[in-house]
Amino acid sequence: MRFCDLLDAVRRQPELSVPAEWGQGRASFGGLVAALQYEVMRAKVPAERPVRSLAITFVGPVEPEVPVSFEVEVLREGKAVSQVLGRATQNGQVVTLMQGSFGGSRTSEVAVDAQPAPQMKHWDDCQELPYIKGVTPEFMRHLAMRWSVGGMPFTGNKSRDMGGWVRLRGDVPEEPVNESHLLALVDAWPPALLPFLSKPAPGSTLTWTVEFVQPLRDLTTLDWCKYLAQIEYAADGYGHVAAKLWSAEGELIAMSRQTVTIFA
Repeated sequence: MRFCDLLDAVRRQPELSVPAEWGQGRASFGGLVAALQYEVMRAKVPAERPVRSLAITFVGPVEPEVPVSFEVEVLREGKAVSQVLGRATQNGQVVTLMQGSFGGSRTSEVAVDAQPAPQMKHWDDCQELPYIKGVTPEFMRHLAMRWSVGGMPFTGNKSRDMGGWVRLRGDVPEEPVNESHLLALVDAWPPALLPFLSKPAPGSTLTWTVEFVQPLRDLTTLDWCKYLAQIEYAADGYGHVAAKLWSAEGELIAMSRQTVTIFA
């Protein structure tokens, strides 16, 4: 089932089962779960208030092929900003929490350009992490990542930086990119700590904050985006990672921070 089909389904009915082909170990792909929750939240906020930031906590794994419900509570609607809480539940338990801040534009004397995007090899010259059934996470059949910076997972590479190019993979309709697509593109990348390891071990996102540059850039689902994650600190089984996503032309699209757990 394609990413766009799942988004359409949750817009019609805020309860569905995530197909196993979107699995990530015993859980469903977190970027998809976040995108589904966001779509239900987006419908509760006036269109003229784009999302500015999302704070996500993965309370527990969302099991594939088991119904999950996406609930929304509007906490406050001010003159320009709406604060919204999203909650995904499965088997009577909360599995994901998302707090979103949606805000309309206002006139301001402050305007600061983003730092330049890093230089990377063209995507055609980068190695793609292939989808291998039974080896890589199932969701990777739907997302393509091409490495340009740092090492791939479990290669013993000690670089603090990891990144390259990312886009949707497979039978993807060409349509404008929205925040739901960006959530999937940012979260597609494995935790930046995994390349440090020389053999497979599990790792997952505990908390995740994403901030979006508004208005969104003029991108389609067929475009490659540039991603770079940087480990700021890691110890005691936890890592703190900052990342950014840019267009191929170097326009900043989104900023991400994650606390990740590593079981090695």
